[in-house]
Amino acid sequence: MEEFINSDKGRVTIYSIEGCPQCRQAKAILAGLGVPVCDVDLNEHPKLQAPVKKLTGRIAVPQIFFNNLFIGGNEKLQKMAPEELQKLVKMVKEEPLTADALPLPERKPSQGAAMDTDCGEKLIVCEKDGLADLVAELKDANLIGTQRMGLSLYKKSFSKDQLLAWLQNDKGMDQGQALGVGQGLLLKKYMVIARDRGESDSRFGAASRDTLYRLMEDDPHSALNAGQTASCIPVEAAEISLRLRELILKLFSEHLSADGKSVDYKGMSANPVFRHYSELAIQLQRVKLHSLSREETLAFFINIYNALVIHGYLRMGTPTNKWQRYRFFNYVSYLIGGEVFTLQDIENGVLRGNRKGLAQLRRPFSKTDPRLQVALKDVEPLIHFALNCGAKSCPPIKTYTPQDIDCQLRTAAEAFLENDDACVVDSGKKEVRLSQIFKWYKVDFGGTDEKLLNWVLKHMSDSPKKTSLKGVLSAGKTKVSFLPYDWSSNSSH
Repeated sequence: MEEFINSDKGRVTIYSIEGCPQCRQAKAILAGLGVPVCDVDLNEHPKLQAPVKKLTGRIAVPQIFFNNLFIGGNEKLQKMAPEELQKLVKMVKEEPLTADALPLPERKPSQGAAMDTDCGEKLIVCEKDGLADLVAELKDANLIGTQRMGLSLYKKSFSKDQLLAWLQNDKGMDQGQALGVGQGLLLKKYMVIARDRGESDSRFGAASRDTLYRLMEDDPHSALNAGQTASCIPVEAAEISLRLRELILKLFSEHLSADGKSVDYKGMSANPVFRHYSELAIQLQRVKLHSLSREETLAFFINIYNALVIHGYLRMGTPTNKWQRYRFFNYVSYLIGGEVFTLQDIENGVLRGNRKGLAQLRRPFSKTDPRLQVALKDVEPLIHFALNCGAKSCPPIKTYTPQDIDCQLRTAAEAFLENDDACVVDSGKKEVRLSQIFKWYKVDFGGTDEKLLNWVLKHMSDSPKKTSLKGVLSAGKTKVSFLPYDWSSNSSH
C-alpha cells in the first residue's frame, strides 16, 4: 500500500491514523481489490485534517475515497454489496483522477524509508550525566544493603554517614566535596530519602546522620522503568514522551491483526523496538516536571499513560476481570521525575486535577504529596477521549503535542462522538445513549444530565447526528442512558 501516489491515474485514498483498528480493517479489504491505494496518516500530517473534514464533514477515521468519490468509513465499506464495490473498482481502473484531486502531503526525499530503518536512530541522543559513573561505582561498593531502624527494615538502603565515609575514604574527597556530591545525588534524583526522622529538609548537609537513602532505581514499588540507572542528562519532558509514544505506536501498528480487532502483545514483547522503548523509559526517572505548562503537562502525561498501559500489558498480561483491572490501574507505574506514578495517579491525580476516580475513597494526592505540584489546577474533560486503557471500547491511540494539544483533544472528542459505540441519538424515543465514560465521570461534564448533554452537543462536529441531538434537546425531557462498555481485551492471546 503506497503512502503517497502523485499521479493522475485512478486510485483509492484512505485517510487514517497509525494503530487504528477500524483503519486496519478497511486497509485489509482495500489491499485485495487490485487497485492503487494511497494511505495518508493524519497524525503525521495534521495540516490535512481541516481540508479533509471540509470534504467529508467527518473527523473520525478512516475516511475512504474511490477517486474523488467519498464512500464513508470502515463500517460503510464492510457493509457494501460486492457488486457495488466492483463498480467502484472498475471506475478507479478506467477513470483518471479529476483536476480537483484530493489533498495529499508532499513527498519528501527521505520519506518512505524512514519507518524501515532501525528505530534506534529515532531515540533521544544520550549525553551522559557527570554523576552516572559515580553511581555505578556506588552500586558495586558493598554499601547498599538492608538497614534496621527500630522495628523496621529498609532494603537496598544506606545512611548519610555510610555515604560520606565511602566518598571520603574510597573516593578521596574532603568533607565539603562529599557533602556537595551527596546534595548533587539528591537534586539530580539519583537517590531519594528512604527513611528519616521526620525532617522535611531536602538538603543533604542538614539531614541527620542516620537518615536513610536509596537509589532511585531501587524503587520498592516495582515501577516498570526501575532497576537500571537513568544515566543521561535529563531531556525535556515533552520530547521524551513524544519519542516513547512514537515507538509504542510503531509497535502497536506492527502487531495489530489484519482485521484490526486484536493485538499480538506476545509478538510485541519480542520485537527489538520494545527493547529500545524500555531503554528510553528508564530516562523518565529523572525527567524535570515542575516547570511544565498546562499544555506540556497534558501532552506529556496523556502520551505516558497510553504507553504505560501497553508496557503493563507486555510485562503483566492483560487483566480479565474487575479485580484484575483495579489492581492493574493501581499497580502498574513508572518512576517519573523522582516520584512513582501509577495509571490511576496519572489519570485522576494529574489530568483530572486530583479528583477521586472509580472505586476510590479519597483523592490520589494528599496536600503534602509532592506529586500534587504537577497536577492540573482544573479538570480537563477532553482527556477522556485521549486515554486508551487497552479495552475494545476505549478511544484509539494517538500522539499528542503541547503546541496544539487543545485542538488535538477537541478533534479526538469529535471523532469519538461520531462513533455509534459512543453516542446514539434516538429522536423517536427522545433518548440519547452515551458511552459509560460519561456516566463514570459525569462530574467532569457538569454533573447533571442537562449539562452533560449540552457539553456533548457543544463538542460534536456538524453532522446529521448533531442536528438530531439539537432537535431532541429542543423538545425537552430528554432521556439519557448509557451504552454497554466492552471491557474485553484487544489481546490476540
